[in-house]
Amino acid sequence: MTYRLTQYAHGGGCACKIPPGELEDVVRGLTGAAPRNPVGELLVGLDDGDDAAAVRIDGGSGGGVALIATTDFFTPVVDDPYDWGRIAATNALSDVYAMGGRPVVAVNLLGWPREVLPFELVSEVLRGGLDVCGAAGCHLAGGHSVDDPEPKYGLAVTGVADPNRLLRNDAGKPGVPLSLTKPLGVGVLNSRHKNTGETFPEAIAVMTTLNADAAQAAVDAGVECATDITGFGLLGHLHKLARASGVTAVIDSAAVPYIDGAREALAQGYVSGGTRRNLGWVAPHVDLTVVDEDEALLLADAQTSGGLLIAGEIPGAPVIGELVPRGEHTIVVR
Repeated sequence: MTYRLTQYAHGGGCACKIPPGELEDVVRGLTGAAPRNPVGELLVGLDDGDDAAAVRIDGGSGGGVALIATTDFFTPVVDDPYDWGRIAATNALSDVYAMGGRPVVAVNLLGWPREVLPFELVSEVLRGGLDVCGAAGCHLAGGHSVDDPEPKYGLAVTGVADPNRLLRNDAGKPGVPLSLTKPLGVGVLNSRHKNTGETFPEAIAVMTTLNADAAQAAVDAGVECATDITGFGLLGHLHKLARASGVTAVIDSAAVPYIDGAREALAQGYVSGGTRRNLGWVAPHVDLTVVDEDEALLLADAQTSGGLLIAGEIPGAPVIGELVPRGEHTIVVR
């Protein structure tokens, strides 16, 4: 029997995230409560909604190592269990890379409808995650599972970085270019896949490409500010970066790269609810007067395992805009 995993979940991939506005309401007020006798110094926490938490350990006077902690999991974004495992693991590791770090060890997070879907599929999901961690030089050791009405998979990841060379979303400065390391369009293509069963190899290739090389190139280039583009779309994640950095981002819409077929999928109506919620959230903060709704939806498209958005330039990544002094909006699209 052939199982279409995407049919066993209400959403798919990072498009099933809790909407950013609702999430910010939930976590508001949860910052500033320091633990008693902490082992290390918190460098990055909840304050600006960065990609991961970072704690300095084993060193004083600005030295030591930054321990990076993150987690990510989601419902099936593709029907193939091995590919889903690879995509989910690549996505979870991305938050470590987005902070300029290297993943060291991960554990599996698995929810499975054990009376609905066979365990043979679970083995393929976990094999996909293991293969990605192996390619990343990251140990994958154990994890946790629950009997769940919907299948869910991801990782909790611990990484390390130089505490003085972290990539943060609050370190953007006016006059710096913005580069994007992967094309957009994954969200609309995944929605089309879920609805039609058509497969899109280029989208899978994008979602299973590690951000390791891009992160290292950014650190080597002296970049200080970056984030990765996932469920809140380019506009959502860029809005958070610009807001945290106290700048305005100017985007050249003609320079933003897209996966082949993304515009066709959009024209046929394959837009997730997550993408529409993204656009609704950022619209009051973004000047979109020169683009139509279709272009705005693509810029807000909920990505799964997307690329890095870097405040700086690295080889092979197109420049899609720049940071300028803060104006009326956090983002201006041209």
